[in-house]
Amino acid sequence: MTPLLSIAAALSVVNVALLVVVSVVWGRNYQTFQSPLTLGLLGFAAVLAVENLVALFFFFSMGMLYTGSTLAQQTVLAMRGLQFVAVVFLTFVSMR
Repeated sequence: MTPLLSIAAALSVVNVALLVVVSVVWGRNYQTFQSPLTLGLLGFAAVLAVENLVALFFFFSMGMLYTGSTLAQQTVLAMRGLQFVAVVFLTFVSMR
């Protein structure tokens, strides 16, 4: 695995960890308030976590999909980085 893809994979792992944190917060809020919005947020976190886990599977099992193109590797890393920034903001707001 190239260094760019290794960083992208690490960001996926961190994204999953942050999504677990916000899911716990949202799960507790749902138990307290029974709000459909909170249930929707839980669903959102679950789908995004599954997407990151699938990405990890492809990073480690089918790395050859990205190895031929440096531009593809840079794009994957940029998208994982943007997702990381979004999940960090979401975690920060949820923890307040």
